[in-house]
Amino acid sequence: MLPLFHRLDGQPVLVVGVGEAADAKARLVTEAGGTVVLDPSPGVRLAFVAMDAPEEKAAELKAAGLLVNVVDRPELSDFFVPAIVDRSPVVAAIGTGGASASLSKALKERLEVWLPATLGPLATAIRQARQAVGAVHRDVPARREFWARVLAPGAALDPLVPQSDPAAAIVEALAGGGAPADSLDEIVIGPDGADALTLRQLRLLAQADLVVHSGGVPAEVLALVRRDAARQVGTEVPEGSTGRVVLLRT
Repeated sequence: MLPLFHRLDGQPVLVVGVGEAADAKARLVTEAGGTVVLDPSPGVRLAFVAMDAPEEKAAELKAAGLLVNVVDRPELSDFFVPAIVDRSPVVAAIGTGGASASLSKALKERLEVWLPATLGPLATAIRQARQAVGAVHRDVPARREFWARVLAPGAALDPLVPQSDPAAAIVEALAGGGAPADSLDEIVIGPDGADALTLRQLRLLAQADLVVHSGGVPAEVLALVRRDAARQVGTEVPEGSTGRVVLLRT
């Protein structure tokens, strides 16, 4: 399975069938900038088939060189439509290879809550700042190090933290500012475990440099902690701790 993003702006896409499923695929194509066509024609590369007994039509379109998606028939499909979290120009796609659309939908709902609405403006600001960053960091390794540093958890452009003015944050980071301040946050884990965590608490776990947790904190909660964060079992934060520290209690 190779995930790809296909640019549809102004491109014709074939939709075969009638009814709710066909209408949904037509809307999907239109919202992505494509043009829905009802018959194969030169330039058509993708086709959606939403009909009863689609085997013959799918085979016909494949023989004509089209990539085909057959609604609810993954075994007949050349490609699958993922669940989409749209923060344009940032787009997150969740797919299961046709195994379970319900699972993709459930993951999409989690990510919709987790990913800030400001991701799109952040990506746009980064694109617009390329020339300014290149003027300061003239070689590729230096530019990569700059972006890795400012986009790291807890840094000036942490993508999981809502950004009120990402362009200004980039300017400040180029000037040497924007270092994350030390912080200490406490999260009390209730009987519902990870399911009861708020959006703010999820972001704190994703940004933490150090997590101190009691032995009773569920594994499902600890799985949400930033992967490279330091962890320590206990009920008190060690003296002299710096960075973003989160204390987890039950």
